[in-house]
Amino acid sequence: MRIARFTTGDDPMYGIVQEKDGQDMVYGLTGDPLYTEIRPTGTIVPLEDVRLLAPVIPRSKVVCVGKNYAAHAAEMGGEVPEQALFFLKPNTAVVGPGDPVVMPSYSEEVSLEAELAVVIKRMAKDLTPEQVADHVLGYTCANDLTARDAQRAENQWFRAKAFDTSCPVGPWIETDLDPSALQISSTVDGEIAQQGTTADMVRSVADLIAEISSVVTLLPGDLVLTGTPAGVRTVPAGSTVDITIEGIGTLSNPIVRR
Repeated sequence: MRIARFTTGDDPMYGIVQEKDGQDMVYGLTGDPLYTEIRPTGTIVPLEDVRLLAPVIPRSKVVCVGKNYAAHAAEMGGEVPEQALFFLKPNTAVVGPGDPVVMPSYSEEVSLEAELAVVIKRMAKDLTPEQVADHVLGYTCANDLTARDAQRAENQWFRAKAFDTSCPVGPWIETDLDPSALQISSTVDGEIAQQGTTADMVRSVADLIAEISSVVTLLPGDLVLTGTPAGVRTVPAGSTVDITIEGIGTLSNPIVRR
């Protein structure tokens, strides 16, 4: 099931994206699927007629994982850390499909990072890997944009990773997906940057979320970004970045400077 958040010009609402007679349609839902029973409103709109929004805005946090692909760790001049590397993005970093990524004024070197994002559906603390699946609503595409020059300049990654619009997610949440071996790629203006597979993750989705839950309580709507494959590159203002994950779809965002 593909759960989208969208608008037709009125207040945002949630919907299920399904194909009907060869056309993708959005079936409106009452309330927020994270907190209420999924019930149709009767609204049915062609997907091409809606504006998709970020499928979830975390009420709490985005937990990110660094260097979870060995080839990416190597291209960044290091090795996979013995202990998983975690950092946070605020919910103000989250934007949706088609929303502009605004390069921060203090950076001249913003890089893309295509990532599989996990959407948490219920409170999670001190999970075992075997318990993780029951706490996951589904998966979406994410772009962990990074001000690489700021990242090199200081030990803390707040300026590099947390700036507004640095975490596009979408286009929807796919609830029926095995995350263990999905093709994941990124392009800049149609030119391939990254091509990888989640099978190359050093730590699996279940292992990551279990370990994160031993540090912090994960709340409904929290996002976990699971790391990026090799091939990260800078993205210039005026370009468009596409993140594509098998079984989910494509997240596209323009890069701008203001």
